[in-house]
Formats: sequence, structure tokens, C-alpha cells
Amino acid sequence: AAAVPEELTLPSEEPQDEKPQTEAPTSENPLARAVLGELRVSSVTPSSVRLQWSVPKSSFDSFTLQYRDAQGQPQALPIDGRSHSVMVPGLSPSHRYRFHLYGLQGGKKVDHASTEVITGEGQADLDELPLPSEEPQTEAPPARAVLGELRVSSVTPSSVLLQWSVPDGSFDSFTLQYRDAQGQPQALPIDGGSHSVTVPGLSPSHRYRFHLYGLQGRKKIDHVSTEAVTEEPQPEDYKPKAPPPEAPVSEAPPAQAVLGELRVSSVTPSSVQLQWSVPKGSFDSFTLQYRDAQGQPQALPIDGGSRSVTVP
Repeated sequence: AAAVPEELTLPSEEPQDEKPQTEAPTSENPLARAVLGELRVSSVTPSSVRLQWSVPKSSFDSFTLQYRDAQGQPQALPIDGRSHSVMVPGLSPSHRYRFHLYGLQGGKKVDHASTEVITGEGQADLDELPLPSEEPQTEAPPARAVLGELRVSSVTPSSVLLQWSVPDGSFDSFTLQYRDAQGQPQALPIDGGSHSVTVPGLSPSHRYRFHLYGLQGRKKIDHVSTEAVTEEPQPEDYKPKAPPPEAPVSEAPPAQAVLGELRVSSVTPSSVQLQWSVPKGSFDSFTLQYRDAQGQPQALPIDGGSRSVTVP
């Protein structure tokens, strides 16, 4: 593994200090030690970066991405061990960042990869963004993917969950563009295999217009738009509405889904990763509710197929 970067004062020394202890099991079972491939930058916007990597040998329990923000403060983002990509939001335009990805096995940092990237310079006006859909049509009409309707599936005072379909063809990636409450353009890169996205950090009781672009290569092939109004802030005595469990139980006991234990899988100074199981049945979706440091209630909608979430 590459040397742990000196500029980060995060707990990265463990793997080096404990290498003598891990050498014996490695020699007994060389295949057990996972290896990280190259850390690559797959997309860049003025406020975010998407990183990708491979695991050519064995597997990791989890990953941790470490970097310094524009103010020089260290940040750490916990990542599920099955993921091979991550989107890092909340960055500053025209700023150089150095990212360090650590692969963990049994709580120990086994391997690490690094890369550098400079975020984009500002953003063109959303209304003036071109959509070059003519070129793909003339080059290869049958290969042109089509975006279905962009729907708002759930809304909270601070977030919106959007869903869409791809009835024809496939896209390499998507980009969601919108203006924040201050009128500043924002762009969120999305993996081509995704059909939903949660947009966090929104303002209550505010109307947003979202534009979803489907990309093949770096060309915008198709685009759909929708509007959503975030909910009003919840009062202090707000309690989540829960449907009475008696009705579904009495109507169809086998259909009632059951949630397993909610566990904390990793913690950083600015984020928490939670995991859970569904030992019986299945859920259409989840909602994570909590109060922030100011005591304001927050709600995060989660896709029904997910079993973990990072709360940033």
C-alpha cells in the first residue's frame, strides 16, 4: 500500500503500526488481504466531485474517504464496503482537493489510494445550458436513450426524493441541476445505474425546479424537469405520523414487514453511517428522522432497497 499522506492528522497510523501483526495471517492466507485499485475522478462540477475505484483482489468491509475542505478542516466520509464510487458534495469552486481512500478490514486500514482534482469554475446559467441531442441522433439513432417522467416521490422541509425511469436505452450517468434558495446554480452528478436521488440541504417552504440530464459519454442526450415545494418546518412538538399497525396485521399478517436492529457502523466528527436489516417482508421506502444540533427536526427519505445511509 502507498504511504499514508503526511498532511492528514486523522487516525491513519493504525495500519502502519500494526503491520507486523497482520503479516503472519497474510502469509498464511495471502488471498485474504484486499487490494485497492486506482482512485479515479469520473465527474467534476463547481461544488462536487464523483470518485470511482476498483477492488481487484478480495473485498473490504468498508471504506473511508478523507480530505480537507476549502477552510483546511479535515473531513471523513464513511462508505459501504460494496460501493465502488462516491459523490462528494459541498465543495468550493476552483479549489484543489486531495482525496485519500482507505479500505478497511476488521476495523484496520489495509490499503489506500489517493488522487487530486480541481473543482470547476462557476456554473453556466441553468436556463442557458445547451442540450445537444441532435448529434447522437445523426450518429446512431438506435442507441439514443430516452428519459421517462421525473417524479417527486417524497418531500420534507429540507430534502426532496426524485425518481425517474429509462424506458429506452441506457445512460452512462445523469446530472441533476437546480438553483438553491439563494439562487445559486447547483449540479449533482448521479451514477448511470440509479433511478432515484435524494436532494438534501434544501430550505423549507421553497419552490425548486429540478432539471435531470441523461448523458452518454459527455453528451447530454435527453432531459426532463419537474417542480417541488419543500414542506413547512415542523413544530417543536411534531411527532412522526405512523399508521396503526393493527390494520395490516389483521388483514394480512404475512405481509407485514419487520425492521431489524438499527446499528451505527461508523462515526466521524461530521457524519454517521447507519445500517439495518429487514428480516421479514419488504418496505416501499424508509424515512430517517432526527433533530440537528440546533434542535430542528430533520427527515431523510431513503429508497426501500437500501440497507444503509450516511447522514452528513
